[in-house]
Amino acid sequence: MTESSRRPLAVFDLDNTLADTAHRQRFLERRPRDWDAFFAAAPCDAPLAEGIALVHESARECEVVYLTGRPERCRRDTLDWLAAQGLPEGKVHMRGNADRRPARYTKLEILRRLARTREIRVLVDDDELVCEDARRAGFTVVRARWAAPSGELRAAQEREGRT
Repeated sequence: MTESSRRPLAVFDLDNTLADTAHRQRFLERRPRDWDAFFAAAPCDAPLAEGIALVHESARECEVVYLTGRPERCRRDTLDWLAAQGLPEGKVHMRGNADRRPARYTKLEILRRLARTREIRVLVDDDELVCEDARRAGFTVVRARWAAPSGELRAAQEREGRT
């Protein structure tokens, strides 16, 4: 067993936890929603200082893992953004391109799978429903409240399973 595999996991969401999506919310306010433009603008997200600091703090004792509702087709942009912010390397779990289940289902499924072989020290996420379900399932949760909430994004996460 390697040293990293013995360390507990700190699991971080991206959008509105580490990355400020405010500049791209406009793509969700139109009908139909412009998901391609919403995700194409992700590389321009500003980092959220509170979330970034928490990742670095957690990395002292934990292996960092990223858990996002972004579709797999956004992997390259996501990895580039994480590297540009100087964030610790870590496995990035993304939803399948055709997976439209609400984030609370997809994320909890991945958390449970990770917990089979590793201790999960904390989940940090902005989505209230993800946090509630994870807490009910026995996970320690920090709700990221440092980004401006978006009703459009929340509706999209729950009803459209897009992020």
